[in-house]
Amino acid sequence: MIAPARRTAFRVVRRVFEDGAYADRAFASAAADLDDRDRALAQRIAYGAVQRRRTIDHGIDTLGSRPAAKLDPPVLAALRIAAYELAWSDAPPHAVVNDTVELVREAGLPHATGFANAVARKLAVGLAPLVASLPPGALAESYPDWIHDVWARDFGSDEALALMRAQNEPAELVVRSSIPVGTPTDVPGAYLVERGQLAPGTNGWMWQSRASQLAGLVVGSLDGERILDACAAPGAKTTMLRGQVTAVEVHPGRARELEENVRRFGRGDVRVVNADVRELDESGFDRALVDAPCSGLGVLARRPDLRWRSEPLPELQLELLLAAAERTKPGGTIVYSVCTLNADENEAVVDASGLRADDLGGEWPQYAHPRRPEFLLTTPHRHGTSGFFVARLVV
Repeated sequence: MIAPARRTAFRVVRRVFEDGAYADRAFASAAADLDDRDRALAQRIAYGAVQRRRTIDHGIDTLGSRPAAKLDPPVLAALRIAAYELAWSDAPPHAVVNDTVELVREAGLPHATGFANAVARKLAVGLAPLVASLPPGALAESYPDWIHDVWARDFGSDEALALMRAQNEPAELVVRSSIPVGTPTDVPGAYLVERGQLAPGTNGWMWQSRASQLAGLVVGSLDGERILDACAAPGAKTTMLRGQVTAVEVHPGRARELEENVRRFGRGDVRVVNADVRELDESGFDRALVDAPCSGLGVLARRPDLRWRSEPLPELQLELLLAAAERTKPGGTIVYSVCTLNADENEAVVDASGLRADDLGGEWPQYAHPRRPEFLLTTPHRHGTSGFFVARLVV
């Protein structure tokens, strides 16, 4: 009988690479009936196989008789989850190999079971030594070359390697809570918790990294002010904002999700607008938050598939920032935040806007940008939280 965690991971990996599904959403539906232990194991296998795809496929190419790109998708998915367990876990190799064969058989490919068995056995013997022999870099850590190159350019080779390794590890579990829970952190309202510590659906808290909460805090909104949240969904930062909040979201489905989230967090006063902020016929806001779409290079630990679909968006980010500036009062402030570590989407966008920056580094010195201390830059390898760039700009 196939282990439930492996069967679930197999489904998730297939959905991600065959259907283009997001790993977290595919996992949520595939793991709905698992107990806590199997759910945690299935997530580790599925997310690990997705993250480590490049290294795993190199191993299949090297040790197998056919390249990964030419394998039937179900066979490749089964071998990918097997490879992850064989190289990055303590799972018994015989159990992994047996389940690999049965997953291929269950997928309707009995003629491929012999091949899957042979390759899985070769991976069991040879993959871990092969991975250990790879030189430090994008192949060994399973990243696209362009991400490594961006980080090496912006931070240097040693920091780039540290960033890659940090985002191959599970992210810390942090919630924002209106009451003390777990362990307090250096960000007010942010608490470090253990998996399973808080019951799903409990009011008064939501999952939100320290870095994300930091971006919401530096807006500094006050009661009575008019606040524009220009790219609001899913709404974690929106619910941190005081005053009369107009939360704008361009995608209808995400706007509905935003409405549900602000209601669940007791912020029925937030006005949700399904629109493109660049076309919003409103102005005179006291403050604005532009939590812009980005390449997401600071949240790769939480989104294992993102490294394979990520793309920088500096032109769109500048347009959104300038649109918010046009709708903010003179003397008002705009917080520009992105969950990425890429100077092209970070300081370069702010510099292109022509707006003057407040000294955020003076307020939060532990998170000051190493080269531009007027900005904040959180990094997974140094701060243990998501990677965020944050600037507060004066109109």
